[in-house]
Amino acid sequence: MSTTAVRLAAVAACGALALTACGSTKDTGSASAGAGGTGKVGVILPLLTSPFWQSYNDYVPKMATSEGVEALKTVNSNSDPSQQITDINNQLNQGVKGLVVAPLDSAAIEAGLDQAERKGVPVVAVDVAPEKGKVAMVVRANNVAYGEKACEYLGKQIPSGKVVQIMGDLASVNGRDRSEAFRACIKKNYPKLKVLEIPAKWESDTAASKLDTLLNANPDIKGIYMQAGGVYLAPTLQTLKSKGMLKKTGQAGHITIVSNDGIPQEFDAIRKGEIDATVSQPADLYAKYGMYYIKAAMEGKTFKPGPTDHDSEIVKLPSGILEDQLPAPLVTKDNVDDPELWGNTVG
Repeated sequence: MSTTAVRLAAVAACGALALTACGSTKDTGSASAGAGGTGKVGVILPLLTSPFWQSYNDYVPKMATSEGVEALKTVNSNSDPSQQITDINNQLNQGVKGLVVAPLDSAAIEAGLDQAERKGVPVVAVDVAPEKGKVAMVVRANNVAYGEKACEYLGKQIPSGKVVQIMGDLASVNGRDRSEAFRACIKKNYPKLKVLEIPAKWESDTAASKLDTLLNANPDIKGIYMQAGGVYLAPTLQTLKSKGMLKKTGQAGHITIVSNDGIPQEFDAIRKGEIDATVSQPADLYAKYGMYYIKAAMEGKTFKPGPTDHDSEIVKLPSGILEDQLPAPLVTKDNVDDPELWGNTVG
């Protein structure tokens, strides 16, 4: 949908609402009494071993400045959910007035969210939606669509045979959404494909060792879906190369590979013909709207489901939490050089 069409739809959807912002990111929300919207904001990262999160980390201070948010130096939870709860408590003890958190575990994060709620500190979740607990907004792309886009791409390229999905952590709603969507889409639309699965927990070493074992038993695989190029791209390509199975697009024996993230390394691999496609997860927009929504929350503004003015849609999750589902385009050799893709704007 075009930006103009989205704006028109947003106007129609929100016309009767005078006190709350609908999907729009215009400053039309109502502020609760005494909410000044000022103060320091803590930003907690899940990990920094992935180029995706490194890029997000780089965007945070820039977007904080552009959105008028006083963000503290980011904190890295090093892939440890319990450490993330400690990090949240440490930030709260420093007197932050808002938190932007990328949860590692959709269930475990509730303990940290409860601490923030007790102190009256609003939280915006980025990338992963919590199962329980209070957040002002989840800033995330549609992860079900990630799995479906990967399925459709592989299904159109491969008539029959074995395909592998290297899954993320199933304790994360992202890992579950991508895995279940891919599996269901293949079963429904491409029954001649057989899905083999590698639970890899967003860990590159786990992905490499399990892929090596799987390829020994199944040297005839035709396709691979990597749920996170930031952690799975390098080990996957290295494992295939070590077995003489890394054939470029157009060569006999080429394994069709679709990824998720949209990092520069994936784009380079697409240009080289090593992988075929990726879904560009918007690291820049995660930082931008994480900062936008935390400022809005600190000012007491609220939102309603509906289309936004930035080509996304706010939806209500089954938990009752609101989520701004940002666009995440499929990138192939046809559009890999698009200067609008964030992966082409970073080094």
